Amino acid sequence: MSVVLTPPLPPMEAKSVEEIPTVDGWQCEPKWDGFRCLAFRRGKEIYLQSKSGQPLARYFPDIVVALSRLPAKKFVLDGELVIDVDGRFSFDELQLRLHPAASRVQKLAAAHPATFIVFDLLESDAGKSLLKVPLRERRMALEKFASKNLKSAAAIRLSPATTSLAQAKKWFNKAGGNLDGIIAKRLDAVYASGERTAVVKVKNIRTADCVVGGFRYASGSKLIGSLLLGLYDDTGLLHHVGFTSAFKTTDKRALTKKFEALRKPPGFTGNAPGGPSRWSTERSGEWEPVDPKVVVEVTYDHFTGDRFRHGTRIVRWRKDKAPRQCTLDQVAHREGRAIALL
Repeated sequence: MSVVLTPPLPPMEAKSVEEIPTVDGWQCEPKWDGFRCLAFRRGKEIYLQSKSGQPLARYFPDIVVALSRLPAKKFVLDGELVIDVDGRFSFDELQLRLHPAASRVQKLAAAHPATFIVFDLLESDAGKSLLKVPLRERRMALEKFASKNLKSAAAIRLSPATTSLAQAKKWFNKAGGNLDGIIAKRLDAVYASGERTAVVKVKNIRTADCVVGGFRYASGSKLIGSLLLGLYDDTGLLHHVGFTSAFKTTDKRALTKKFEALRKPPGFTGNAPGGPSRWSTERSGEWEPVDPKVVVEVTYDHFTGDRFRHGTRIVRWRKDKAPRQCTLDQVAHREGRAIALL
């Protein structure tokens, strides 16, 4: 049978909402704190794809081995890569895996093996594409696949799912640590590759993945004072939406060196940073544009007037995410209104 699905395959994505859907017709799952991953198997060949379409296999050789030992010789799975450290999933350990030296990756894998938590089946072990099959049927097919293939595979696990709102709320109340929140998917929806039309996510905290489009030096200093954050609109323009400045003193020199090396105009192609703050006469309006290559996840309280109302706090650097995936629809639904940037 000919190959049905080939990488890169854009994974289905989720839109942020405030509450778990309360109407019938939804399946809820835990939102795991890890790296999104699509796993392709063609006989002896294993290919792991990141959310941004990049190959991951060289960074997770332990998962490649685990997948190669499954009885099924062909399949495409959608899931989350996680690493357990002392009973909690560690995003830092995932980041460490993205290392250029294979010997270093092997050492990390031996110290803290990864786990692949599977939540969707996109191609069956018979080589049939399931992209156009409703989630209700894909889930049944996934559970059958798991019963035949995953019983003795410690590193490959089936993610739980429920249609019970009460159960979903119990999971949500445990969010934190291993759980990042709840994912809800329409049971009648096909796999909408690269779209956010059939899946929503609910988090206990508000976060957004942003692109660094520039920086400002600290007042009277040649060290970074703040990073300027941007999000892309539907036309591909990068708009300045706020800043983050809560850096450790010990990190500022390295950050300054990192972003000075990335200096390149224009930085932002849509709305750009303004001049000095009207609240402070000491803050300079000058800023340095950088090549928009760095993605950072930040927490925030409110998004109004097409920008973060206050300064944000860095959660983590997102080496696994492509800058163009950082779009305004992450925050458009947080304030109960659509955001339109001219």
